[in-house]
Amino acid sequence: MSELTEQIIEALKDKSIPEKAAFFPKFFKAFPGGYGEGDQFFGVKVPDQRKIAKRFFKEISLEELAELVQSPFHEVRLTGLLALVYRYEKTKMEAGKKELVDFYLEHLDFINNWDLTDTSCHQILGEFYFKKEKNLFYELADSGHLWRQRIAMISSYHWIKKGEFSDALALAEKLKDHPHDLMHKAVGWMLREIGNQDFETEKEFLKKHYQTMPRTALRYAIEKFPEDLRQDFLKGNL
Repeated sequence: MSELTEQIIEALKDKSIPEKAAFFPKFFKAFPGGYGEGDQFFGVKVPDQRKIAKRFFKEISLEELAELVQSPFHEVRLTGLLALVYRYEKTKMEAGKKELVDFYLEHLDFINNWDLTDTSCHQILGEFYFKKEKNLFYELADSGHLWRQRIAMISSYHWIKKGEFSDALALAEKLKDHPHDLMHKAVGWMLREIGNQDFETEKEFLKKHYQTMPRTALRYAIEKFPEDLRQDFLKGNL
């Protein structure tokens, strides 16, 4: 492990809160049988992780980022991913961005909880592939792997914010019947974001699928609807 990597880990340890270290395994389902089984925690709040990532992202190498992202400690992995996002945002050349995208894809096995996916995939993969073919995301959606499927869905957040909905809707249709509630929440969240941009587009999608899609996904999707319309969807009165 490099001196810089050790310095970052020590900085995280200095911000650890014992109460958080005890709480996070429950919050991130790191208990046996949970989706985060086996994960370890220092107990560091995300704002502190962001500050540490911002302090070091310019000087850290990809080899050192790999050491962080492969850590057994959740906060170390997240800090590494945050540093990768900051590096990506500051990278202007296409070749440099492609190198960071390749790094991200090579480390998908370590991006293995909802906060790790959600704070990185749309800023990196979503941005890079905005004007490119989206085959990668359909492959991830078909992978049968929860976190890769969530990455596929949440990456569309970048396209949605740019006013492009077609792939987000196609991924939502593909993943809406996923067995895990974390995917129900991801699908509902992205549909809600589409509605924030174009209410009628979201409404038309929901009118087609609301009777069969999971209730969690539906509730997330209609959270900001007028109350009377929200109740119509929930009660099946459309």
